[in-house]
Parts: sequence; structure tokens; C-alpha cells
Amino acid sequence: MSHNSDIQGSCGDRLSIAMMGTRGVPAAYGGFETAVEEVGRRLVERGHDVSVYTRRAGIRRREHLGMRVVTLPAIPQKQLETLSHTGVSALHLITRRRTDAAFVFNAANSPFLPLLHGRGIPTALHMDGLEWRRSKWGRRGTAYYRWAEEFGVRHGDALIADAPGISDYYRDQFGVRTELIRYGAPILERAPESGVRDLGLEPGDYHLVVARFEPENHVLEIVEGYRRSSASLPLVVVGSAPYSAEYTRAIRSAADGDPRIRLLGGVYDPGLLDALYFHALTYVHGHCVGGTNPSLLRAIGAGTPVIAYDVGFNREVLDDEGWFFSGADDIADLFRLTESAPAAVAAQGHTNRVRAASVFRWDDVASAYEDLARRLAGGESIRHESPRLRRREEEWVG
Repeated sequence: MSHNSDIQGSCGDRLSIAMMGTRGVPAAYGGFETAVEEVGRRLVERGHDVSVYTRRAGIRRREHLGMRVVTLPAIPQKQLETLSHTGVSALHLITRRRTDAAFVFNAANSPFLPLLHGRGIPTALHMDGLEWRRSKWGRRGTAYYRWAEEFGVRHGDALIADAPGISDYYRDQFGVRTELIRYGAPILERAPESGVRDLGLEPGDYHLVVARFEPENHVLEIVEGYRRSSASLPLVVVGSAPYSAEYTRAIRSAADGDPRIRLLGGVYDPGLLDALYFHALTYVHGHCVGGTNPSLLRAIGAGTPVIAYDVGFNREVLDDEGWFFSGADDIADLFRLTESAPAAVAAQGHTNRVRAASVFRWDDVASAYEDLARRLAGGESIRHESPRLRRREEEWVG
């Protein structure tokens, strides 16, 4: 990494940092994009030069919150969109001026790490959740993600995990250390009621689900469990499924004929989404294969009590504080229980917000990225630590 030999050691030095592998900024979709925006703007405020590679159609801007925005094309097809855009982004980056560190999001993008290394750019690969466990990818997609994990372990100078369970996975499977850098939680102390009322809902008198319609998010089980319950408050379901028409049909069929269930589809107004979180009696979180999930953080930052699928990732975020389910029968009982215990529900919401404000702070997240960028620019790399380059034979069940 000879191009970094002139970097000074003081903490005030300006770094040139690239961020790629996401849809980019302005953030309008998902945890990666929110992380890039929240971290990137804070790095700019601290005096660093930040470039974000973006593929959002229809948005052409050169700057956002101080970050340089580089908009490049992508093939608009599920299996190729991310890879094609990251490949073009990597080619663009290596033809430009010196970059001190690159943050590459999504383990699927690991094949482009050698290209960046060839230009002398140190890389940190954000591994995300256990993507190969998602049914939407099919057999070939699963095989690719498993291969990409191994390739990333071999070629990344650092690996970023967003949850302790993900760190455990890479340590157990590959004997490699990761940087544990979680997401921040937006803290909501108030939200207008008008948008919620416009939907025919009463503040504090509905249960909320916000999720993409994928089997790993257990939306179907939530709807089925609710339908079996004696709950009197409506279940509001926000989300859609860009690649899973069959699963969407199953959810609609499960909801059909029950006037208590409201399928709103996608909600893309961030103000309305905040209000829906803030004014819900409970937020129901069925995700099971990700790490620290941004939807869950949004709920606890809004002070909303959580009914969560019983998996280690969710228990860790909530510090075991909340209600947990494993199937439709469990959750049917929890809807009735939470509606009958308003004092306990309100206390749980307060506990959630306190935890969010103390543990999941974007300023702390940005500091961790800044520290990692400095170490990468100074030559630190896990590639010198001889990780186990192939996963263990037995299946990981953490």
C-alpha cells in the first residue's frame, strides 16, 4: 500500500474515503443506505473527503450533505444489479485520485476487492447478515453468497459485522476477527398524529409490522397468528415483495376477510413511517437472518414496545426485553397479552427508547468507521493474520 506512505499519524488528518455497494444517497431504502448517509455526513463534518457511489435512477446530483455523489449505471435485474453497479464503481474509483480507504457494503461484492487492492486501496467489506439463508436467492444464489463470504475473508483488509452474532459466525466458521460496528437508531420523542389518523387509525390503538414480504421475515406467520387471536386492535402491515409474488399472495389470502388486518403496501414517506412506528401499540418484528436490523432499531428509537421473532440477533438488540414468538400460535397469545397490559407495554416502550439512545448512537458508529479508516490507511489488515480460508465443514447454527 505504498500510496499511503505519506499519511501522517495525527488524529486530525484528512482522509479520502469511498463508500460503494449500496443504492447510495440520499437514503431512501434499507439499512445500508441509511448507514452510508448517517456515517458519511458525519465523516464530512469531521473534515474528511467522502465519495458515495449511487445507482438511484432519476437522481442526478454531485453532492449530498457534503458527500461527493457519483451516480453510475447498473443492470436492473435482481441477480445482477448490485454486482454490476459495484463493478463499474470499482473501475471508476481506481482511475481517480488517491483514496485512503474504501468501505464496500454487501459480501456479494467481494470479487471486486482485488481490483481495488491492485490500485493500492485498502478495503473494509461489510458482511451484512447471513444472506445465503434467504430463500429468495434459490440454489445458485445461495451457493454464490457462500462462495463470496469465503472470497471476502481471503481478500478483505477488514470485515465489518453489524451484530455480535455475525462476528461469532465469522470467528467460528473462518477463525477471523471482524469489526463490530452496529447501526444507529433514530430517536423519536414525538410525531404528528395527522398521517396516522388519515389512514383511519387511532394513535396507540394498532399493532404494526414493517417488512419486505419474504419467508425469513415471517410476515405470513404474523398475519396467521393475528387472525387466530382475539385482538381487538387492528394489525397494520407495511411492506411489499419485489421478487416474491407467491409469498405475497399467501399473505393476502391469510388476511382476506378479516377487517382487522390492514395491508398498506409500501410506505415511502419517512415522516408517515416515523409516525406509524411512534403511535403503534406494538411493533411486530419477524426478521430472523439479518444482524442488527434497522426496522427494529427504528421501533425502539420511537419508544415502541416490540414483539419479536425469537432469534439471537433480536434478543441481543432488545437486551432480552420484550415479547418473543416462534410461530403463529405463540404470537396469537401475545397480541391478547399486550392489549390487556397497557402499563407493562408503556414501560417496555420507555425501556426500549433508553436503550436505543445509549447503545445505538450514530455518532459512535461514525467514530468506529473513522477509526477503522485510519487503521486501514496506516496499513492494518487481517490478511496478515492468516485466517482460515475455508469454512468449517459442519453447519453453523448460531
